[in-house]
Order: sequence, then C-alpha cells, then structure tokens
Amino acid sequence: MPKQDQTHLQPVNTTFLAASILAGAGIALLVISFFVFGVDNPKPEWGQYWRIRPLTITPLAGATGGAIFYLLNYLSARKRINKILAVFLGVIIFLIGLWMGIVLGLDGTMWD
Repeated sequence: MPKQDQTHLQPVNTTFLAASILAGAGIALLVISFFVFGVDNPKPEWGQYWRIRPLTITPLAGATGGAIFYLLNYLSARKRINKILAVFLGVIIFLIGLWMGIVLGLDGTMWD
C-alpha cells in the first residue's frame, strides 16, 4: 500500500488564529478610533450613541481580515500557494476589508 501524504491532516493552530483575529480587530479599532474620537462637535442628527456602530462594525471587519490573513498563510505553509503571494493577498484583503468596515461603520454619520 503506497504511503499517503499526510500534510493535509495538520490541524489549524487555534492559538495563532486567535492572535491574528485579535491583531486585525486591534488594528481596526485603532484606525476607527482616530476618526471617531477626533470629532469634537458631532451633528445632532447623528444621535447620542453614534459612536457605537463604527466601534463595533470596523473591528469585526478587521477580525475577519485577520482570520483570512492567517488562513492564507496556513495554506502557504502547506505548499499550495507561494508564501510571498499569500502575504501580499492577505494584506490586500485585510486593507479592503478594513476600508469596507470603516465605510459601513461611518455610514450615515461622517461618511454621508
């Protein structure tokens, strides 16, 4: 019986996955905090709790981008895609997701 390639049986390292998710969410929280807490006089039509939406949606988008970044690197470790390509795609996907999170979070307030 031929020996099977068992590289596909390696489990996902949940510690590094959680670290990537937290790093992505942390970066997104820092970026959106720069915009949200920089407003001195918010418009009255934004409402009293207008900061809640951007401070929740943007870190969720950053966490998703961090997870995708980890999974791309996980695939590159299994030699399915090139490591440089995985990092480049991971950064591009993270930045696009961060931008979309900022737009969705600030929609109706600063992004109107």
